[in-house]
Amino acid sequence: MSEKKLRQIAIYGKGGIGKSTTTQNLTAGLAQLGKQVMVVGCDPKADSTRLLLGGLAQKTVLDTLREKGQGVQLDSILKSGYNGIRCVESGGPEPGVGCAGRGIITSIGMLENLGAYTDDLDYVFYDVLGDVVCGGFAMPIREGKAKEIYIVASGEMMALYAANNIAKGIERYARKGVVRLGGIICNSRNVDREMELLRAFAEELGTNLIYYIPRDNIVQRAEIQKKTVIEYNPEVPQAEEYRQLAKAIENNDSFVIPKPMTQERLEEILMKYGLLDSLNDDYRI
Repeated sequence: MSEKKLRQIAIYGKGGIGKSTTTQNLTAGLAQLGKQVMVVGCDPKADSTRLLLGGLAQKTVLDTLREKGQGVQLDSILKSGYNGIRCVESGGPEPGVGCAGRGIITSIGMLENLGAYTDDLDYVFYDVLGDVVCGGFAMPIREGKAKEIYIVASGEMMALYAANNIAKGIERYARKGVVRLGGIICNSRNVDREMELLRAFAEELGTNLIYYIPRDNIVQRAEIQKKTVIEYNPEVPQAEEYRQLAKAIENNDSFVIPKPMTQERLEEILMKYGLLDSLNDDYRI
């Protein structure tokens, strides 16, 4: 009998790209497939599990440590959310004090010591703030905790710049260890020729556009109700999109060391698909 393999996945992307929303809807889809999932929020805002818990319903690891000292029990920092998804928020330091990235290091170490990584788990997702520019925020891949990385992007220029920078960070750590890029997830912004652009971008990195999530205002309506789309209205087309994304992740077997682009090459691709031209048109006087 083969030993069950725990898949540890980090989700990166530009701030505001919809990374946390995508992660929570994706994990809801995996839970519907019968998978045992834990989500570790690696953002000082502590909103990576909000839709799974029906609100900001738990104290962060760092807040709990500040309040209780070292005598922390697992049930103080891990809460059960939608469909049994286990939810943890790392949190951050007090405003203006210390490095937020260190909260991730502290939290993962504590989860390991308290036995959170149980044998029945299928997935652990790390929802990580922004770009890989800080050593603390790179911790899930630097320490080999997350072996699969997915980048959430869109057809917007700055989202692709950030995604390319993230690929540079992944390449650096992949050369030394086991971390690999699993693909690009497009969280659509309805940019012209967006799917073509993202496919070309992914191909240039040596990876795949693993899924294209269409834009739908029901995502915002569900968020106002503090729910994933799958919980809010499981019958709508957008809920099925997230279920299909979950299946795409579940069945993915293509993991690569990315080949980041130079700035010049990235801008060539943007120009080829008309993004820079359309931006110039928008701002031309």
